[in-house]
Amino acid sequence: MKLKLKRRIIFVGKTKRTRRLVQVTLVSLFAVARMTEAQSVIAPPPSVVVTPPAMQSAPNEMQVFKPESPLSTFLDEVQPLQWGPVTLRPHVFYQFTYGTGVQSSPGQQHDTVVQELAPGVLFILSPHWTLDYTPTFTFYSGNSFENNVGQSVSLNGGTTYGDWTLGLSQNFTYSSSPQVQTGTQTSQQTYSTSLSASHSLNSKMSVDLGISQNLNFPSGFQSTLEWSTMDWLNYEFWPRLTAGVGAGAGYVEATPNTVFEQLQARVNWRATDKTSFGINGGPQFTQFTEGGAKPLINPTFGASIQYLPFQHTQLSLSANEAVNNSYYQNQVSTTTSVGANLSQRLLEKFYLSLGGSYSWEKYTAVANGVSANSSSDYYSLNVSLSTTFLKRVSASVFYSYSDNITSQSGLAFSSSQIGFNLGYKY
Repeated sequence: MKLKLKRRIIFVGKTKRTRRLVQVTLVSLFAVARMTEAQSVIAPPPSVVVTPPAMQSAPNEMQVFKPESPLSTFLDEVQPLQWGPVTLRPHVFYQFTYGTGVQSSPGQQHDTVVQELAPGVLFILSPHWTLDYTPTFTFYSGNSFENNVGQSVSLNGGTTYGDWTLGLSQNFTYSSSPQVQTGTQTSQQTYSTSLSASHSLNSKMSVDLGISQNLNFPSGFQSTLEWSTMDWLNYEFWPRLTAGVGAGAGYVEATPNTVFEQLQARVNWRATDKTSFGINGGPQFTQFTEGGAKPLINPTFGASIQYLPFQHTQLSLSANEAVNNSYYQNQVSTTTSVGANLSQRLLEKFYLSLGGSYSWEKYTAVANGVSANSSSDYYSLNVSLSTTFLKRVSASVFYSYSDNITSQSGLAFSSSQIGFNLGYKY
């Protein structure tokens, strides 16, 4: 007998709780990331991301762009692939890419065809939990690259307890693809865990608490294990303007081991019905347990703008600077990036997306006698045209160009890619 999930759905709230959840979401977008930043040259197929109803929010004042249909709406429908409280949503993506200038090893560039097939299944365990498993089969046309099977497992959940909003995320990925930072096809395993809690102190003030663990194991390069926390005190001036101050700390097990602290401030502002702003920033203090390097003080920041000039036109801008763990021992990197994206609906059924970004990465030696890698400037441009038909089938064609400019031996390249993908979500 099928369980009627509609009555069990618990929403975070339509007013104060909703705004608090939005704050938590924006924090995750702007948080300072120290984990090794993997930047693949070949774009993977689209991933499936679903938020359990317990962590979803009703339409709110801060969000300019309308989100996709929520999972709660899906749960209200009759589902044939349902056993008790568990519902299955199979999905599959296929992507064909022809790329030029793809590096198999430093200084070795090739033209190649890449085919990726990603069948998977989303388990909706309850209104509070979702579990997704997706393997990705990747095939290259030449012998310079190794065919492989990637793995992705994601568990997400959330609930409310009294005035507390609680969340949990656990992810595992295995991938093997050409990386910008290494100049070669790099296999790596990544484990990430995050816990969040949000609580109202009164009608104006609230706290957001978060703790995370990030473990990265790249083959042939430095592994990093990180544990960190970031906690915020928020004040709501009015429903469309909130501000907060935060403090965080963390420990990174690498070469050398690292201790860091962060002080941050942030503002989220829905200026008009068509415009919203989010910004955060502050210093980061980094100390090294060995190697003789002096402590570092780095500015960090994140910013985002959403603008809706017309009903079916979306424009977003972003910028951030963060201190990251490095693939290379006795080095840390500071990455600054800016980006812009434009989405336009055409002929009611098609979506044209244009995007571009520029980032520059600077390496710092954190041990005596070590020479830091040369800095790099990375440009990328992309354009895609997509559509959805038969309700559940998606298709798109795309073109992208990327250019990595650096004096580091073997890591400079330029690559053009063109292709298409097809997807199906039950």
